[in-house]
Amino acid sequence: MQNVFLKEDCDQFVTRINELKTDSLPLWGKMSVDQMLAHCNVTYEMVYDNIHSKPNAFIELLLKLLAKNKVVSETPYPRSLGTAPQFIIKGNRDFELEKSRLISYIQKTQELGEKEFEGKESLSFGKLSSKEWNNMFAKHLDHHLSQFGV
Repeated sequence: MQNVFLKEDCDQFVTRINELKTDSLPLWGKMSVDQMLAHCNVTYEMVYDNIHSKPNAFIELLLKLLAKNKVVSETPYPRSLGTAPQFIIKGNRDFELEKSRLISYIQKTQELGEKEFEGKESLSFGKLSSKEWNNMFAKHLDHHLSQFGV
């Protein structure tokens, strides 16, 4: 598993993102490349931007019980896995804007570092260790970049 808190690993993610083109096609799934970039940004928006609402207590409990371990473990996601409603991107997005935002989020996370994320509250899963944050960020990025063959 790559480490989003290490500059060299973040640079590898950025290199892969920069290999994407506006006409890149997925190897599986239904998202276009611009939608995929916007989809990947949602994870970071939940950390850095106050634009997604916190789930109610019942939904948060369900997420912790049913989804958390799948999301924060090192086990890769299977292809064509379903996603939460706030991660579903409809319509066209600005490829360059979404790409730029994603790179900025990755770099910000790396610069803030592991200590910033140790015990940090997740919008959906409660407090996570820096290792859980890393797993969530890294495997999500790897999954979707692999989806587009980069």
